[in-house]
Amino acid sequence: QVQLVESGGGSVQAGGSLRLSCTVSGYTDTRFCVGWFRQTPGKQREWVAAIYFGARGTYLADSVEDRFTITQDSVEDTVYLQMASLKPEDSAMYYCAARPAYQGCGIGPAAYSYWGQGTQVTVSS
Repeated sequence: QVQLVESGGGSVQAGGSLRLSCTVSGYTDTRFCVGWFRQTPGKQREWVAAIYFGARGTYLADSVEDRFTITQDSVEDTVYLQMASLKPEDSAMYYCAARPAYQGCGIGPAAYSYWGQGTQVTVSS
């Protein structure tokens, strides 16, 4: 059974930083795609970043590419989303999700099969 567990959310002031973690377990494939999404109440889930776990390839949304970094630790089976220069509009529930690598790291949430429970990020001005 595939499980994803996020952590690292919290409350920070604008300009601050946070690092989110997504630990993946139970995935039998050695390569898969992990994506980060965020959602605020009443809005659709928004793709933020993605990484080919076990391979090369990282992707960031235009809105965060100069502030966020996505990395992986294959020993710990964890994907990190390092967020810097945070803005109030970055406030959201952040989710990580996984899908098979052969399907590609898409940006549509419907294409991801496995999801974590989410971690809240709140940025105050």
